This record gives sequence, structure tokens and C-alpha cells, in this order.
Amino acid sequence: MEIVLVHPEIPHNSGCAARLAAATGLRLHLVEPLGFSLEDRYLKRAGLDYWPQVDLALHADWDAAVAELERGSERPLAERLHLFSARGGASLFQTKFEQDDVLVFGSESSGLPAALLERHAERRLYVPIRPGIRSLNLANVVCLGVYTALDRASGLPVNDGAYAAHPQADEDVRPSTRIR
Repeated sequence: MEIVLVHPEIPHNSGCAARLAAATGLRLHLVEPLGFSLEDRYLKRAGLDYWPQVDLALHADWDAAVAELERGSERPLAERLHLFSARGGASLFQTKFEQDDVLVFGSESSGLPAALLERHAERRLYVPIRPGIRSLNLANVVCLGVYTALDRASGLPVNDGAYAAHPQADEDVRPSTRIR
């Protein structure tokens, strides 16, 4: 399973997604343009000392992300995509997930590009919210979507509640150094 943020604008949300990626062992893809620098202190702060454990990919655009994501499975990418949107589709909680799925989230202010949503209309998901509420925070939806998808695909991390610091936790690891 992989996490993709398309044109994220707020460093804190992307930092939270990076921390989530480290906690779940998933790769995080950021698709440019970004609304912040990978050297942003708020991005680093939101990811805390987990940056050494973040598998981070940076793509110049959606097409570059697609080229890499297509190599991740024998299933066609179009069948693996789950496009999160505040505007329609299937409920997150009524969706089946597979271990090689790709969870795609849009920018905080405008969501995913309309052309992408139109091209894969049957792959749209939403998180149910009350009428009169425009949307949820991106970091919250990423967390909810990832854990729901992992649970449905039988892939939750195994943890007994114990914690041991990563050997590089005390190092000053910058997000920009994690790009692969």
C-alpha cells in the first residue's frame, strides 16, 4: 500500500502523513508543486524524530508519480487507485482494499485535480460528514483512510505497545534527505 499527496500546501499536514507513513511502514509520495519547502521547520517538526524511518518519494508531477506507482504491482494502477474526495464517490467504510492499493489525497484548498477525478470517477472515496461541513483536515483523512485500508487488507502493524527509539532518532535528519 502507498500514500500519495498531490500538491499538498500545508507542511504540518504532510509532516503528519510522513509520521504516519513511518508508523505503518508505507511509502509516502509527494507530487509537486508543493506549498512549502522540504526544508520547512514545520514539516520537520510534524514528523518529529521519525524522518529516518520515512520512505519518501518526490515527483515533479502526476505523470511522474504514475510511472513509479505502475511498477509497484502486477495489478493495473487504475484498479489500485483510491482517490479521496470530499465530493462524492463511495464511502470509505464501504470500500474493499487490497495490500497493493494506492491511496491518493489532494491539496487542502482544492482537493484532487478535476481531470484526475473524472478519469477515475469509479475510484473516488469520501469520508462521511454532517451536512454543512465542507471537509475534514487532510492529515486526519490520511490517517483515517490509511488505517481503514490497512485493516481491511489485513495489514495492520504488529505492536504490543512497546517503544524502542530508532538508532537515528537523535540525529538531525531533514525531510529533504529522505527522498529516494
